[in-house]
Amino acid sequence: MAKVDKYLHNKYNFMIPVAGYNKGDIDIPEAIQRLAWHIDNLPERYNKLSAEELHHKPAPDKWSKKEILGHLIDSAINNLKRFTEIQFLPQPYQIISYRQNELVLVNNYQHLAIEHLLLLWQSLNRQIIYVVQNIPANKLEFIVDPQYESKETKTLGWVIADYIAHTEHHFRHIFS
Repeated sequence: MAKVDKYLHNKYNFMIPVAGYNKGDIDIPEAIQRLAWHIDNLPERYNKLSAEELHHKPAPDKWSKKEILGHLIDSAINNLKRFTEIQFLPQPYQIISYRQNELVLVNNYQHLAIEHLLLLWQSLNRQIIYVVQNIPANKLEFIVDPQYESKETKTLGWVIADYIAHTEHHFRHIFS
């Protein structure tokens, strides 16, 4: 296992793609391996940040590093629901957006202990891995309407890969 972790760390520079969100190449086992790596390594990365770094908001309307993690918790909650519902609801599954700023505000992530936030994020993402690993291959092709202006439909596999790419996009902001 240590060889895999070293390979992933070297290949992805803390697992963060430079291109941003998922651009189409879908390798679910690799994406899940990357997410598992984050689950194992995120506490160490966060624990290296000072209290000032964790709480600093670059602007009044921008999130702190703690609030970004809170946003990723909200993202995990919403995507866990999507990954399960897409498997049994009629296609195309309609992705409903969620009120990101309002959720970060009302959940008051800025004032929660970082240990609490890390544990919650890890637990949700362990469940996501469990759910994704149990999705039959044919269901990864189920059609999803992400409600983009382009009206382009996607697949469940694409949505899963995009979730992990979105997570890594935010880690780039936290740790850069």
